[in-house]
Amino acid sequence: MNKDFELAIIGAGAAGCAAAIYAGRSGIKAVVFDRGMGGGLTFTAPKIENYPGFPEISGAELTNKFLEHAKRYADFHLGEEVSNIEKRDDGFVVKTSKDDYLVKAIILATGSKPKKLGVEGEDELSGKGVSYCATCDGFFFRGKKVAVVGGGNTALLDAIYLKQIGCKDVYLIHRRDMLRGEKVLQEEAREKGVKFLLNRVVKKIEGKERVEKVILENKDGGNEEILEIDGLFIAIGEDPENRLAKILGLEMDEYGYVKVDKNQRTSLKGVYAAGDITGGVRQIVTACAEGAIAALSSTEVLGKKYPY
Repeated sequence: MNKDFELAIIGAGAAGCAAAIYAGRSGIKAVVFDRGMGGGLTFTAPKIENYPGFPEISGAELTNKFLEHAKRYADFHLGEEVSNIEKRDDGFVVKTSKDDYLVKAIILATGSKPKKLGVEGEDELSGKGVSYCATCDGFFFRGKKVAVVGGGNTALLDAIYLKQIGCKDVYLIHRRDMLRGEKVLQEEAREKGVKFLLNRVVKKIEGKERVEKVILENKDGGNEEILEIDGLFIAIGEDPENRLAKILGLEMDEYGYVKVDKNQRTSLKGVYAAGDITGGVRQIVTACAEGAIAALSSTEVLGKKYPY
């Protein structure tokens, strides 16, 4: 049993990194676990233009800066997934793929995962033309026809990115007659040559070995349309990564996001949550703020003080 740490931060995205910085600077011995290499959904963003201090930066670049900074203040265990958490009288036992850790407090910064369409052919062709990450997989579709499903900023950014890296034709499919994304991104997408297919719903994805076409329902007339493409990028939002929250029995809202108070406290004493796992506007800047608050709040159960 490893007893070297006071606080376990689970997730090394924006919220987890900010929590690590504030915890370390408060004199807290913190360990950060992440089943991957950190960054969460921030890492997959092709372009970020709304994070203060960086007029334009890729998600991968911003993630690297977060990690480089945060590693000064906490022990990062990347590639080490948390499988279970047990509540005990003397704290929490965090069980990972490598060891068990006894800590006094926990910050859940597990983020969210891309939503699926839930249509026929999606699972069968996942990784065979169906993707949830334009930054990760877009390179393989240069010179080919692709479509992005979604109407928000993420979908628009994905479509712009795919066009600028050399995809031959890029379609944006949205179920409504208006997009939700920022006007400036809509205008940029049009200028780049992205073709908008509004009032259309993906009903089926078809292909033998790889994606070959999607069947669309035109909501204006109810008729079906066939769109021949080589790749389909799905950007319709996220679902919370709440498996550990369920294990701990935390109170959640109807959508599965962890409920917290203004100090990021959950319904279980000693457990805090920050970032996308708590819902809200789900922005990088708010995730950082919540991570900082959660770290400072954890001092209340760690026998430490902060001057606020």
